[in-house]
Amino acid sequence: MHPLNEYISQQIAEKLKARKVVVWYDPRREFAPFIGELRGGARTGDEAVPVAVGGLAARLAEFDGSMFELRAVVEPFVCDDAPSDCVIIYLPGCERDRHGSVLMELEKAGECYEPQLKRLARNVLRQRYTDGVIDEMLAPERVAYEDLARASSDTSSTEPPSVLKSIFHSMSGNEGIIAAWLASSERDAEIEAKEATRELVKLLRSKLGLELPDGAALPKLRSITLRYGLASEFRCDLSGAPPSVLDAIPSPKTKDEEAAVRELAHQLRSKFADVYPEMADRVEAELGLRDAGVPAGTLGSIDTFRFEERVLLAHCGDLVAAKKFDEALEIIGQREHSFWLARDVGRKAQWEACRRMAELGSLGAMVRTAVGKSGGDANAWIGAYAAKDGWFRLDHAQRRLEAWVANLDDEPQERPLGVVRGVYEDACRAMADGFTKALVAAKWTVSPSLHQTRIYSEIVSEQPKPVAYFFVDAMRYEMGVELSERLPKSVEVSVRPAICALPSITPIGMAALQPGASSSFSVVEQAGTLGAKIDDAFLPDLSARKKFAASRVPKLADIALDELLSLQRSRLAKKIEGAQVIIVRSQEIDHAGERGFTFQARQVMDTVIDNLARAIRKLAAAGVEHCVLTADHGHLFFPSDRDESMRIDAPGGDEIDLHRRCWIGRGGATPAGCVRVTASALGYDSDLDFVFPVGSGVFKAGGDLAFHHGGPSLQEMVIPVVTVRMKARETGRASAGPVTASGLPHAVTNRIFSVTIQLDGKNLSLFSNELVVRPLLISAGKQVGGVGMAVDGDFDRATGCVKLRAGKPVTVAFLLSDESSPSLRVVIQDPTTDAELYRSPTDIPVRLGV
Repeated sequence: MHPLNEYISQQIAEKLKARKVVVWYDPRREFAPFIGELRGGARTGDEAVPVAVGGLAARLAEFDGSMFELRAVVEPFVCDDAPSDCVIIYLPGCERDRHGSVLMELEKAGECYEPQLKRLARNVLRQRYTDGVIDEMLAPERVAYEDLARASSDTSSTEPPSVLKSIFHSMSGNEGIIAAWLASSERDAEIEAKEATRELVKLLRSKLGLELPDGAALPKLRSITLRYGLASEFRCDLSGAPPSVLDAIPSPKTKDEEAAVRELAHQLRSKFADVYPEMADRVEAELGLRDAGVPAGTLGSIDTFRFEERVLLAHCGDLVAAKKFDEALEIIGQREHSFWLARDVGRKAQWEACRRMAELGSLGAMVRTAVGKSGGDANAWIGAYAAKDGWFRLDHAQRRLEAWVANLDDEPQERPLGVVRGVYEDACRAMADGFTKALVAAKWTVSPSLHQTRIYSEIVSEQPKPVAYFFVDAMRYEMGVELSERLPKSVEVSVRPAICALPSITPIGMAALQPGASSSFSVVEQAGTLGAKIDDAFLPDLSARKKFAASRVPKLADIALDELLSLQRSRLAKKIEGAQVIIVRSQEIDHAGERGFTFQARQVMDTVIDNLARAIRKLAAAGVEHCVLTADHGHLFFPSDRDESMRIDAPGGDEIDLHRRCWIGRGGATPAGCVRVTASALGYDSDLDFVFPVGSGVFKAGGDLAFHHGGPSLQEMVIPVVTVRMKARETGRASAGPVTASGLPHAVTNRIFSVTIQLDGKNLSLFSNELVVRPLLISAGKQVGGVGMAVDGDFDRATGCVKLRAGKPVTVAFLLSDESSPSLRVVIQDPTTDAELYRSPTDIPVRLGV
């Protein structure tokens, strides 16, 4: 049998398998020859004859003038509830009666079949011909089954087989052939030699509706077709009127032609992604689209031309500048996966910056509104700030934005960035002003809240031993929440807020974390030096605090975070051997901020959180299951120092100490916009006075500093208490895992760079076809960066984890947070076990600016 017969037989067989009965209406008698082939000769009677169709045994009953007679003929084969026989009921010359058919019951129980011969034939003929040739073959009104059967046969045909299909034998589908021809001229000589140009022109007319000039050379035909295809997709995507520069380019006339144009453009981008940018840029320049003034709001998928992405990002920036934050976020969410962004990590980073700006602006507006409605209860302010969806999220969004901007080689648009920074500062100012007034009204008492001086007695001392006690200088509450999210889901972790001692400066806050502070704590001055006093011990500095802790806590170990991360596991275990309490000190945040290195401070803040998580996991591997992490104080952090209007003259008088956000001494004046409180009002046994700015202003304390603490704002006073229990276990060792990485740079020359990672389906062993991984940048045992975004994969921004699927590569953009690292390695971990699934084979040098 010929291919057309086989194809129709297979269609019928599939329907019989599904429903047992096929009622076939053929009003034009187009399929009568097929029925003749099926029965194997002329019809000899009225009975239902046995036939074989598509390898399936069936009964064939044919209409011969009486519907009632036909129903009676098939009744014996369909009368059972579950007929065992398959039945084909063929009705030549009959239109289906959809309302009163005698065969209605059979039609409902089985399947009604009303095929069109030319449509079925087209599916078969596509195996040998292109659509342009098929259109010509099917055009005559009288073309019959026998003609199409011959055309589909491998041995006899009215047309020679497609030359284009033989030239582009590796491509499937007509759009695939057209895309391959547009993407490269390397087959032009063969097309000309085999005289296939006419067939190509027919195909373009048939699929795209494109009329091409007679006798034009292939390069000209290619240029016209490419311009038509891309311009048509662009025009179809627009929600408004197309620019006048497209007036000379014809449009698809039918929905089928429009769909073919879209599919062609899709195949160009998916199968010829390396050459598509050059093709699209050429057409964009030829049409002058970049300067055509296309309104950003009318743009569609922004996949066709490069200029679309840039126009729309600028539009999103304008929306942010106009404080239409949610509108910008909606556009970014819909369009941030365009073809152009998937190929350019730098542009993707700019979209990410805009998204973070819009998120910050949206949160800022929400918090500012909520603050304006808040009352005078200081504890309610703390609750609103530290709730699960509390105001602290504003600080988190601000830090994430500033850290991201610090790593961009090209700054984002200045105007929207300035607007959202202003929104954040306004919200901070309102929060600081309102909370300070609430504290004054409460006589500086927030008794229901956990006070910093009780953290050791109520939290640390109650933990099973050994316990690690982290002092993280200047860690804000939002950073503690993010730290808890960075830990594996299997870890027991809780975060609660605590209120730090005033003034919120390091000597006071670190002393308040000491054992014994809950029963005896004062801020005093001795010999002109400010410090804290616990019982009879005066603690003005780190040395004094270390000695005091060692005297109060038997079997105490003290180690810096940097040292802990750099120690090998065996040396770490030896250093903390026998210790019941291990104090881990981190000063990275405060050091970077206090030195006035705004740029570095923004980078360090992200790095510290990841390294604290690494330290917790490393201690667990050394047998320390329980950890408590907290801070001496939080901080306010802005992208630049306070302007002159927000700088306040110091009170004067007997000044003991002066910080940007607090004055400590005796006497003097209380400047406008400040509040004075006595030490006794804060519960201290001393005669000191403290003066704080009410809002987010600073004293004129010298230097240029964007990082502030010492005052009574929520960001400075609400600190996290993170309690962790991580089961002791072996640290994951580097081994040959199921994850591979490609595209590793020879040297890191930009803070943001991309690497492609993949879950290898051939080496999964115990792993499933999906795996969540945590890609990191490691240097000398410390984490110096992580993933900032995934270009084409599932990325969890909270944890820095990426979901991989077997055989599907994902391009991740790494963010180098510590540019002081001389070299680094790319490490990919299982976040639940810390097992290393991949480690780059050699150190990658860091050469920023090269």
